[in-house]
Amino acid sequence: MKSPEELKKVVQDRYAKIAKQGKAENAASCCGATSPSNKVYNIMMDDYSNIEGYVSDADLGLGCGLPTEFAKITKGDTVVDLGSGAGNDCFVARHETGPEGKVIGIDFTPTMIQKARENVEKIGFNNVEFREGDIDNIPISNDQADVVISNCVLNLVPNKQDVLAEIFRVLKPGGHFSISDIVLVGQLPAALKNDAEMYAGCVAGAIQKSDYLNFIEEAGFQNMTLQKEKPVVIPEDILSKYMVKEAIEAFNQGKVGIYSISVYAEKPGEKTKKLTVQEKVAITNACDSNSGCC
Repeated sequence: MKSPEELKKVVQDRYAKIAKQGKAENAASCCGATSPSNKVYNIMMDDYSNIEGYVSDADLGLGCGLPTEFAKITKGDTVVDLGSGAGNDCFVARHETGPEGKVIGIDFTPTMIQKARENVEKIGFNNVEFREGDIDNIPISNDQADVVISNCVLNLVPNKQDVLAEIFRVLKPGGHFSISDIVLVGQLPAALKNDAEMYAGCVAGAIQKSDYLNFIEEAGFQNMTLQKEKPVVIPEDILSKYMVKEAIEAFNQGKVGIYSISVYAEKPGEKTKKLTVQEKVAITNACDSNSGCC
C-alpha cells in the first residue's frame, strides 16, 4: 500500500482530471475516479437537481449523499464545506444561509478551486469563497464555523482522526457538522484495498463503520446521530478489474457491506446568539448617538 503522502498525490492528480470530466462519466464510476460502469448509472450520489440553490455547472456527480439536507443550516450561518470540488454543496448551503451568511469551500486540488471560483463569479455571490488547502490542516482560524459539511471526502484522507480534530477546532462552541461518507462493514478483498485507483474512488480508502463513529466520539463531539444510511453496490464490470468471477461471486454473497452514511454531531458549548438585522441596526444607531459605547 502507498504511503499517506503518496495516496494524497494519487487523489490530487485524479481529481484534477475529474474536474474536466462530465457529470455522467463521474456519476457512473466510484466518485468519478474509476472507469465508468456500463451497467449502473449514479452508483453513489444523490440527485440534487430539484434542490433549491442547485447550480448545474458545479455538479460533477462526485458525492455519496446530500449532507445539506440534514445540516440544519440557518440564515446567517457560516458554513464550511470540506472537499468542496466545483462548489455544488457550497451553493446549496448558500441558499440556506442567505446573503447574510457566509460559505467557505476547502479543496486541495488547484483545478477544482479554479473551477469553483469561475462558477461563483458567474453567479455573482459575494459571500461564497474557495480556499486551497488540506482538510487535515484546514486554512481557517479556530471557532469560526456554525456548520461544517462534507460529501464523500473524508474517506480519501489517510488519517480521518486528524480531519475530525480539525473540524472540532474550526467549529464554534455549540456548532455542528453533517457529513456524508463511505464506510465498510466487514473486510474488503485485498485486490480492492490495495489498488490506488479504488482508493481515489472512495471505496478502498473507507474504514469500518464502527471505527468511523468511534473516531467522532473520541474527537470530543456529542449528540451524534446517524441521519441516513444506504448500501453502495459496485457493479460487476468495475469489480472484474480487481477480481476473477469466482471471487466476485464470493464477495457479493459475503457479509461485507459498503455503505453511504450521513452523520451529524455537535461540538460541546453554548451557541452565540445571532443578532437580527433589526438588532444590528439598533446597536449601530445607539453607538452613533453615544460615541462612548462602541
